[in-house]
Amino acid sequence: MNLSSFPRTAIGLTLGMIGLSVTGCAHWGSQTSSPTIQGSATDQTQTETGTKRTDAEDRLWSQLQQAETHYFVLMRHALAPGTGDPPNFELEDCSTQRNLSEEGRMQARRTGEAFQQRNIEVDQVLSSRRLRRNQIPAPATTVGQWCRCLDTAKLMDLGPVKPFPPLNSFFRDRSTQSEQTAAVRQLMREQEETPGVTVMVTHFVNISALSGSGVSSGEMVVIAVNPENQLEVVGRIDPF
Repeated sequence: MNLSSFPRTAIGLTLGMIGLSVTGCAHWGSQTSSPTIQGSATDQTQTETGTKRTDAEDRLWSQLQQAETHYFVLMRHALAPGTGDPPNFELEDCSTQRNLSEEGRMQARRTGEAFQQRNIEVDQVLSSRRLRRNQIPAPATTVGQWCRCLDTAKLMDLGPVKPFPPLNSFFRDRSTQSEQTAAVRQLMREQEETPGVTVMVTHFVNISALSGSGVSSGEMVVIAVNPENQLEVVGRIDPF
């Protein structure tokens, strides 16, 4: 079963449970029931890759350019055929994992180029990393990566990639979901007063827990902390 085929709201956590408010515009305004930015039929533009972009996405890119607050771009790793990982996968051995396809590698490069072409200054790039039970954050000596996330982050070429254990997948074991999600929220709140852009390359389940909805491979959800110290979805950027 491919999770990316599920409706976004079907497996997302309820917003009330995760304390998330949602907006689809540049300002901290009234809440809306959906975090997705929708473009009308008249405000779409065609890109070189054939993907239709909306004026809403263009406005979101402008916000990232200006970075008047700290924006966190949560990106699901690029295309990697399958679901989860093989039964015998090892985080220290990429050959045992579900990895990016050639199209996924191209998608990651295109995404990085989109940031570069728009002159988005990225302060840091964080990626999924091995996490041992009851160790959040994991010690510096912990090794291993979910290679599809690390490869996506590296291929985007937006700067050095820093492993951040709370971004690890809890698809198989939900026992650390609350702790990991809380750790990511805490990081966001600690940086709210410092304008900038942080890119986080992670997994479907992590983004769903943070944003209340699912994402397709390579899709990005942009989150900021509003004046009420709540996480707020600013908008979404479709895969490249």
